[in-house]
Amino acid sequence: MRSGRLHRYDATPDDPGHTALLEQEFAQYQGSQYCLACASCGYAIYVALIAAGVNPGDKVLSNAFTLAPVPGAINNAGAIPVLVETSTDLTIDLYDLEAKATDANFLLLSHMRGHMVDMDGIMDICERFDLTLIEDCAHTMGAFWGDKRSGSHGIVACFSTQTYKHLNSGEGGLLVTDDPQVIAQAIILSGSYMLYERHLAAPDADVFTEIKLQTPNYSGRMDNMRAASLRPQLENLDGNCQRWNERYDEVDRILRTIPQVKMPGRSQQEKFVGSSIQFLLPEFQKDKIDELVRTCAERGVQLKYFGDAEPAGYTSRYDSWQYIKEAQQLPQTLAVLEKLLDMRIPLTF
Repeated sequence: MRSGRLHRYDATPDDPGHTALLEQEFAQYQGSQYCLACASCGYAIYVALIAAGVNPGDKVLSNAFTLAPVPGAINNAGAIPVLVETSTDLTIDLYDLEAKATDANFLLLSHMRGHMVDMDGIMDICERFDLTLIEDCAHTMGAFWGDKRSGSHGIVACFSTQTYKHLNSGEGGLLVTDDPQVIAQAIILSGSYMLYERHLAAPDADVFTEIKLQTPNYSGRMDNMRAASLRPQLENLDGNCQRWNERYDEVDRILRTIPQVKMPGRSQQEKFVGSSIQFLLPEFQKDKIDELVRTCAERGVQLKYFGDAEPAGYTSRYDSWQYIKEAQQLPQTLAVLEKLLDMRIPLTF
């Protein structure tokens, strides 16, 4: 604020700016070669799809249980979302994924609400069907599958810094990859104005030579103010992940004592970050679930219900995304969402 250099490219030889430094620091944290800070995670996913090779008319497989910006990014890229069923563990259904894999070349995998599917199974399917994997890690920053960080399995991954995420700048996204061609395209697409050499987590300038005049500017950069707010938070991320998990474990323990509550299963391989908790009420009809949500709200506990036909706040059901031209029947997902409740686990009250 004192410098007045709010735009990411308002840099000096002695001060590369907070956005470039954030990219460098997050790449190091994630163990990735490259990072790009974007205006939002949804924008980062859109850019990631294009940079990974998605063209208009391509079919992109993705979770039916996710948030609206995910199919929105596919639609924005001119591609066709092909939604995959949801397991009772709230992850993408591997059997349905395999059945649909022959008709697509890309998988946009959403780790919705921090639930990670069997990533070994995912990689096996991707290899056998030659699927390019793009990861939506909006809810898994700091999480692992085995000893591998979430976001390290595909060609590119995107993280969110929107409010309620593990880093909070109000709005924002971080794209990571080890592929120099992907990051070069993403940087130009984000609106680098040929200033790509001011990036610290980017390949050498010669990687940009062949694409810099062929790639449009879709203007979606992060600014230095948001980056400045994120850098101190990144230093505390691992400690905050531990605090979230301590709270999650206590809420999970209590919920498991209630006979009507079913908790989603989680693999021993999954080292998740419990910034929110989800549970199912298999015996409850919709009127009873609505009553529970109202009663909890009166007591100051906000529950979100994913079973409503009409979108409400951040929740929406796949059949409300009516811009998807090909109607998709997903009875298994619908059965899960009709019983599913969600609660955030804040670090401060």
